Amino acid sequence: MKLFGQDKEDFTVLVVREADEVAEAVDQALKTAGPEERPGLERAAALLAAAREATDGELRGNWARRKMAEAGVKGRADSVRAVKALREAEPGLSLLQAVRLSQEAAALDDQEYHGRTA
Repeated sequence: MKLFGQDKEDFTVLVVREADEVAEAVDQALKTAGPEERPGLERAAALLAAAREATDGELRGNWARRKMAEAGVKGRADSVRAVKALREAEPGLSLLQAVRLSQEAAALDDQEYHGRTA
């Protein structure tokens, strides 16, 4: 599945959200779960609830951060090296798309940094 738009100038990045369907399956499993399964399913339900609340920008930023980490990128997520790593990870990305994704990743980094120091 391609996540990125076909047009190099277009910033079409699809965010696939299946959290609702998975959450429903976990909720159904919880209804019939035995005591040994319940803690794991409850944890899964909590993780899914958090995923449902994430914005599209957060999902894209997290994807970009994963790709950068896989490439061994250290430092700022919006650096030239980070943008290059994104374009190598997903050759269909235009420069504009990679820059925007790196900015979304950097914004998440900044939010986490300020959240820890506030």
